[in-house]
Amino acid sequence: MSALAIDVHGLNKSFGDKHVVKDFSLQVRSGEIYGFLGPNGSGKTTSIRMLCGLLKPDSGSGTCLGHDVVRETAAIKREVGYMTQRFSLWEDLTIRENLEFVARMYGMKDRSQAVSKTLADVGLEGRKDQLAGTLSGGWKQRLALAACLLHRPQLLLLDEPTAGVDPKARRDFWEEIHQLAAQGISVLVSTHYMDEAERCHRLAYIAYGTLLATGTPDELLHLFPLVTWAVSGPLTKLAALSTRLQGRPGVSHVTAFGNTLHVTGEDEAALETTLAPFMKEEELLWKKAQAGLEDVFIHLMASAPDNLQ
Repeated sequence: MSALAIDVHGLNKSFGDKHVVKDFSLQVRSGEIYGFLGPNGSGKTTSIRMLCGLLKPDSGSGTCLGHDVVRETAAIKREVGYMTQRFSLWEDLTIRENLEFVARMYGMKDRSQAVSKTLADVGLEGRKDQLAGTLSGGWKQRLALAACLLHRPQLLLLDEPTAGVDPKARRDFWEEIHQLAAQGISVLVSTHYMDEAERCHRLAYIAYGTLLATGTPDELLHLFPLVTWAVSGPLTKLAALSTRLQGRPGVSHVTAFGNTLHVTGEDEAALETTLAPFMKEEELLWKKAQAGLEDVFIHLMASAPDNLQ
């Protein structure tokens, strides 16, 4: 097994009486793209901030890039690149001025050369004199990534980096991430997009502070013996059908996917017995479907207790 860029065990973090992260353990290999998934408020950002030295765990232990996550947070901060959910650079500075400022914060000796190389590497050379505040979402994302890469980190912690950008910008971003991983850089990236989750080497799913499952995308797809039926028809009938199916024997969850519903359960016989009379209704077209990652994650979340209520 490759060396571990992240190796933490039993991390806990509370804010007041809210236990936000519970006994969190994670191992990420060098050069691996590790997807971090979960609903809003599940503790993903808090976990990432503990890993990069911005938050001190209440308990637990481990290392990030070989540095202790409790005692050596300053060293971790110098060696990781952390990209926040929101654009956090200076909008009244140009792209180059932003990167030069970041280089000064890291105390880099070859600032000008490093900035020029990073501009070229991420395709920003032609826009280096443009004010950051005038950039579109995709270009701001690229600038934020450039700032993360400037000091040549060996680990990137990316917190929902593609939220709010267009599909082409997302695709280009992921191409860049895979190129970085091929160079040996480890990436921990949180996302809500299932197509992005499928592009990761391994995944972790966290809900309400608890890590529920880890594995490759294929391993997670086979985590449960899920059976899924896809039903299409008039939208009004589908909406009514969704309500009628909720809580029926064998039905774990009903989820809308565009113009279809996915009806999922773990017991194939019980599910088909429940669905049999509904399959006879007019205007509805039923067919067996392959359960996807989103079905798995919805199934996981349905069984997770909400620790914030």
